[in-house]
Amino acid sequence: MIAENLNVLRNKIDQICEKINRDPKNVKLIAVSKNFGVDEIRSAMQAGQTEFGENRTQELVSKFDSLGNQVIWHFIGHLQKNKVKFAVRTADYIHSVDSLSLAEEIQKHAEKLGKTQKILIQAKTSEEETKSGVTEKEEIKNIANYCIYASNLNLIGLMTIAPLTEDINLIRKSFSYLSKLKEELNAEDYNLKELSMGMTSDYEIAIEEGATMLRIGSAIFGERTYYKE
Repeated sequence: MIAENLNVLRNKIDQICEKINRDPKNVKLIAVSKNFGVDEIRSAMQAGQTEFGENRTQELVSKFDSLGNQVIWHFIGHLQKNKVKFAVRTADYIHSVDSLSLAEEIQKHAEKLGKTQKILIQAKTSEEETKSGVTEKEEIKNIANYCIYASNLNLIGLMTIAPLTEDINLIRKSFSYLSKLKEELNAEDYNLKELSMGMTSDYEIAIEEGATMLRIGSAIFGERTYYKE
């Protein structure tokens, strides 16, 4: 089931890339395994999947303790400062840096571990109140400037979550904004490579707008059961 889903998804990604003349090698698939167990992750690994995303530090730590560095871990959820030490210990990438103080906290813990932490700044690109992220360009630049000079941070890109809507134009607007923001920042020598955007419901639009990292869960693992932490 998981292997078949991955095969279908990879073929779709290849087709979308071919249609718009993009190299599919430049689109990284992150399998979002939240609420699924180590067995499901192992099934995906057997099908060649190497990168996995988690939304909660507690769940990431538990899975990391089982699988360690056999896979590449992405922390993609909202990160509270009191949980930073767990994310830095386990995650290869942290996608959800949404304040200067959070970047400073990540730097502090990465320095303690002697680790260079790859991070992305989360930009808020829609009006939805429930979405996290930085809204002002100047604030994004302030965080980026800090990261560039921080000894243990490697700022590699930007992340966003599109609005939860069936309006394709609003989704495209969100992704297009992030793509243009990356271009603007790179024109000022920030040298950002990654755009983390696109999930099961909107990854086609994300690829069309330049996504380099897709965060896809249910199209791989099936519908998940939600529970309270």
